Amino acid sequence: MSKQLVLMDHDGGVDDYLATMLLMTMDNVQPLGVVVTAADCYAQPAVNATRKILDLMGFCDIPVAESKVRGINPFPNLYRRDSFVVDHFPILNQQETITTPLITEPGEDFTVKVLQQASEPVTIMATGPLTNIATALQKAPEIETKIQRIVWMGGALNVPGNVEKNWQPGQDGTAEWNAYWDPISVAQVWDTQIEIIMCPLDITNNVPVTSEIVQKMGKQRNYPISDLAGQCYALVIPQDYYFWDVLATAYLARPEFFQIKEIETEIITNGKSQGRTKIASSGRKVSVMDKVDKQAFYDYILQQWKR
Repeated sequence: MSKQLVLMDHDGGVDDYLATMLLMTMDNVQPLGVVVTAADCYAQPAVNATRKILDLMGFCDIPVAESKVRGINPFPNLYRRDSFVVDHFPILNQQETITTPLITEPGEDFTVKVLQQASEPVTIMATGPLTNIATALQKAPEIETKIQRIVWMGGALNVPGNVEKNWQPGQDGTAEWNAYWDPISVAQVWDTQIEIIMCPLDITNNVPVTSEIVQKMGKQRNYPISDLAGQCYALVIPQDYYFWDVLATAYLARPEFFQIKEIETEIITNGKSQGRTKIASSGRKVSVMDKVDKQAFYDYILQQWKR
């Protein structure tokens, strides 16, 4: 069976690094590169951490690019600073130099080039805002036909969003952060014909990061990836934290864990509901991850971290 070509597009949160790690363990995937957007992170430590993770995993041939796009509604600085912590984990700083190449051109241009040069249509695994993809499509509209599908962790349909009103006065609490950072770009991607598979808060709310599973990672910390994953999750365990990006990425290797539902949606781009991914009759049809076999998912990620 041929491998699916995948371009990783993440925004430097703790779960983005873990999703990238999970992607690299998949036998059915050929990663073409990683693009990092400075949304839920600061650019330099997030790019460094990504490259160091690829070095640790033996994927130092996978290029990394920094997107230069910016969103409308910045993440709080408190969220973004985790990128500095991960970049300074001892396990990622055992070597003097970083081998994984950093592309000099902006991530949006790198995205265009990867798609143009790909031998067949590419899956984009997006675990952050869709701004980099929207910008690439604006620069080179012809690449739309080279995108097989976008698997996106983003949005909230029948549950509240996670953009807290105390952080963003005037917001009504319906938006999810990856959509809220730049809802105009989400709407632009919605206006394409590209297949979208959406992993919203509706499903990620069912897979919390628990002390039990972090402790299970600790029991297999003789595997470097389990050790790193356990450190990452220990960093965020005081928060209400979920397997957002990791769950979305798991779909690439284990679609049988999921039930998918087709839903008509629209993107609210302004007003107090800015960033809301709303169910709307006659809206844009997207495939939505609706249910997951939670135990199978937990068992799978523990198994992958032992590779």
